[in-house]
Amino acid sequence: MYPQVKEWETITPYFEKRNIHFYVNRCGFQIVEFFNKHHHPENAPGTEKDDDSEMFRFRKIIS
Repeated sequence: MYPQVKEWETITPYFEKRNIHFYVNRCGFQIVEFFNKHHHPENAPGTEKDDDSEMFRFRKIIS
């Protein structure tokens, strides 16, 4: 559907186990980063600098 796309990336909360399962086991994404209070995402949508939420960043390279 999107032939020009070479890489997909998304972020999901740590507690969303169903999302994590879906992205990794069903869609073939890889977890590439874990965000927490010591490692905060820069410019991630819906996050604040003082936010203690934990999130995973996923990436899938399309060949």
